[in-house]
Amino acid sequence: MSRARRSLLRSALVGILPAAVMTGVAGAFLTHRLGLGVAYPEKALAVFAAGAALVLWRLPKHHPFGAFGAANQVTVSRGALVALLAALIGERTGAGVPLFATAAAVTVAVLDGVDGWLARRQRMASDFGARFDMETDALFILVLAVLAWQFDKTAAWVVLSGVFRYAFVGAGMVVPWLRRPLPHSARRKIIAVVQVVALIVTLAPFVPPAMAARVAAVGLCALTASFAVDILWLYHNGARSRTTVSQS
Repeated sequence: MSRARRSLLRSALVGILPAAVMTGVAGAFLTHRLGLGVAYPEKALAVFAAGAALVLWRLPKHHPFGAFGAANQVTVSRGALVALLAALIGERTGAGVPLFATAAAVTVAVLDGVDGWLARRQRMASDFGARFDMETDALFILVLAVLAWQFDKTAAWVVLSGVFRYAFVGAGMVVPWLRRPLPHSARRKIIAVVQVVALIVTLAPFVPPAMAARVAAVGLCALTASFAVDILWLYHNGARSRTTVSQS
């Protein structure tokens, strides 16, 4: 491994290892405070460690800068909070759990606007950082959807909100035209924000289940429509490409 790659990995570990420690400490505190299962901190650390391993694996090849960067560090912090939320899956839902989940989710959502701003301000925007942010968002939405179901705020259909993207990626492994790059779209970003906000409102303990289900349904419908637009674009674009190849 080259010296530059070793330096980059050290830079990343300087940010990742403290976040891992804080995840463990926060997990132990929440276990005591919220009456969670004894395995809760280990679950949170396992989720965080899996994400960190993927980041470190992809970093040397795909990160174009010599340092990890503040923007990616913020995304790591978001990932730690998502890990704490993910570890709530399967835990008993005491009085304080939905409140903590809502507060943590709001923090993750707010920080989502910080990492991109930092990357642009420091001139360290990259495809790696964008992908890191996107994968964190995808897991975040899936976790929120599962928790909304677990907290009995709505029925199991809400999990579709988190499954859509993973199903889309999985389908792309079988259908080549689904792997084609999509054009940048403000609509896609807005729908992602709508989806996150809808799920946070659904989780909130002060929102009654009937209203929560309606809000979650609106978010899911918006997400479904957005995916439908993208799939149709990919299909027609793929069809034009196939026609061009067959005529050549």
